[in-house]
Parts: sequence; C-alpha cells; structure tokens
Amino acid sequence: MGLDPGIAIVGFGLIEAERGSFRYCTCGAIRTEAGLPLSERLEIIYHDLNQLIEALKPDAVAIEELFFNTNITTGISVAHGRGVLLLACRQCGIPIYEYTPLQVKQSVVGYGRAEKHQVMDMVKRMLRLQAVPKPDDAADALAIALCHGRAATSLLFQTGENTQCSTT
Repeated sequence: MGLDPGIAIVGFGLIEAERGSFRYCTCGAIRTEAGLPLSERLEIIYHDLNQLIEALKPDAVAIEELFFNTNITTGISVAHGRGVLLLACRQCGIPIYEYTPLQVKQSVVGYGRAEKHQVMDMVKRMLRLQAVPKPDDAADALAIALCHGRAATSLLFQTGENTQCSTT
C-alpha cells in the first residue's frame, strides 16, 4: 500500500506486485475538513487508516518522505499527518518503507526530475487503467506503491539492501 501524506487529503493506493508485474487493487483518499482543530483531523486520519488497514490487509506500506518547498507552516501540518500514518502502520505491525519524491519519480518515470503529469501518465500505463486516478493524491499514492513494488521485487531487496523505515 502506498500512502501520500497530507492533512486535508491523504492518498492511498493498493497494488499487487510480483516479479515486476503490477496489478491495481484500489485507491482513494482520506479527507479531513478545513477548519477542524489539528488534533481532530489527526484523529480522523488515524481512525480511517486503521479501518483501511483492517479491510485491505497490506503486506507492507510505502510512504513518501516529506519535501519542504516554500510553505513551512503547511509542511509542519503534513508532518503531523505523516507521523500519525507511521504510528498507525507501526501499531498494526506492517513493515514501513520510505521513498523520496526523487526515488518515486525515478522508479515510475525513469527520470528523477519528471513532471507531475508524467508520473500520473505512467501510473495509468503501468497499472493499465482507463484514466489517471482521482484525486491526484490517490494517483501519487499508487506511484509510491509502484516504487516500492519495483524495489521489493528486485534482487537488492531480497539480499537485504532495502530502505525500510528507521521507525520499525
């Protein structure tokens, strides 16, 4: 399962990966309302992710590392949401793997500086979908899942050279 951290929208995407072959299972978003206290939004994210984990039973979770651009205030809120995602997965005993945006783009598009539309198009192609999944956060989560799917089925992963989260 791939997770795209956020506070207003958390994208999730579930795929099956085996020997470099990928199959789409589902994707979507956990949403919180603007104006709610941060603590309430985090509780909603935690609760909804736990329900997703219980229903989907992922073998592993891949989550994107945060990249701060210019708005540090938004970045801090997203970091809170990411922390809740890591905690929920950890408490469920699911292995957690982290990938930078550059790693995700490199894995999915073949170029670490790819544009967002290029990543979205490759997600659609790799999973043989009719259209790019919506919202964008769900498509981003599928890209993260694909990145991990590629890593997890590689020989390096099988020999222990993986990027498992330091929190596990």
